[in-house]
Amino acid sequence: MPYLIPSRTPLTPEQVEQGFDYLLALQTGGGAYAAGRMEATPELAFTLLRLAEDIIWPVTAVDGESDDPCADSFALDEVGCVLLSALRDWARDSPTTAVLGIARSIIRFTVNVIPDPDHPDTADTLEAMRNEHLVLAHAFHSAPGAHR
Repeated sequence: MPYLIPSRTPLTPEQVEQGFDYLLALQTGGGAYAAGRMEATPELAFTLLRLAEDIIWPVTAVDGESDDPCADSFALDEVGCVLLSALRDWARDSPTTAVLGIARSIIRFTVNVIPDPDHPDTADTLEAMRNEHLVLAHAFHSAPGAHR
């Protein structure tokens, strides 16, 4: 259901840094540690929601180019849609309380669905994701005519 993920401008490098800083603080030190390092704001909820979409959607979405999608492919697609829809509703209705929940959802998804064999530690996987997102953010926002 690609219509659930509207096309949008990629996050800025600063937003990527802020989002992953929070995720890494939560992963390494827990909720109280993360809360002490960064205030839960509606802007942070938005950033984490966008990161969740960027991380969850490509893993769960049915590939339109697949020759033979099976029933499990469609079930996984729907699970991803339901999860992202719930996170969006939470971020819309109570952004400051959504920050911790969205971050925990991203971490849990990373641990259980997309473990990286090259980075067995979740913090290492999150760092690798941060680097990938920063490359994209810098490429987009430094391109001629990019909106800043």
